[in-house]
Amino acid sequence: MRAQLIQGVHEAGRKVMSIYRREFEVETKADDSPLTEADMAAHHALVDTLRELTPTVPVLSEESGEISFETRQAWDRYWLIDPLDGTKEFVNKNGEFTLNLALVEQGEPVFGIVHAPVLEATWIGQHGHGAEKLHGEQREAIQVRRLPEPNTAPWKVVGSRRHGAETFDAFCAGLPEHECLSMGSSLKLCLVAEGEADLYPRLAPTSEWDTAAAQAVVTAAGGQVLDAHTLEPLRCNQQDSVLNPWFIVCGERDTLWEQALQAAVGEK
Repeated sequence: MRAQLIQGVHEAGRKVMSIYRREFEVETKADDSPLTEADMAAHHALVDTLRELTPTVPVLSEESGEISFETRQAWDRYWLIDPLDGTKEFVNKNGEFTLNLALVEQGEPVFGIVHAPVLEATWIGQHGHGAEKLHGEQREAIQVRRLPEPNTAPWKVVGSRRHGAETFDAFCAGLPEHECLSMGSSLKLCLVAEGEADLYPRLAPTSEWDTAAAQAVVTAAGGQVLDAHTLEPLRCNQQDSVLNPWFIVCGERDTLWEQALQAAVGEK
């Protein structure tokens, strides 16, 4: 079924790209976030794939409408999808958007696919089976990297292109020598998973569908996605709201960045 899931995500990506290459209208949702026909095309394609392959497993999508927590809290196992993560990047046509599909069990994302159609790249992670990246016809295993020792090489810190700049800067001010990179969507988590970045502090709002698939990739690659306040693993479907707490993605724990995070979070 894994191959069929990847195939289904890629097919949804092709539908998204057919819209990306032409003119399209942009609507505004109630929360002021943008919505395009590509969001809905990917939503329908992914939901159809999941209903065909796993008809008894519930599906929660960003575009599926509100499902009450009273209903969701009875789900031990469900699919969580963001049909188009980074719609602003899609509208601006910079290529930094993804299709995200995650399987959540007992609040933990245990399997995830993150597909970036413009980059022709797909990241896949499964609990107990490791993580891999598909790029065109190439397939390679990926894993997080060890943090460089201070003063030997700069740490690589990736941040949001659009959100939380002030707190991000406060966090970085407490780090040893480092380089910063800005990027959109769940690609930031994937950079940590494949060892191209060391840290991704997300000190601004996100929802569970934004992160679950990439969290599965990160953890399968040996990294962690941690609540920025408690430093406990991020979990899904634990409360009425689908909003995440602030969090940090890391390949390796270290007291230096933990202290920098505590200082930055303590300012808010």
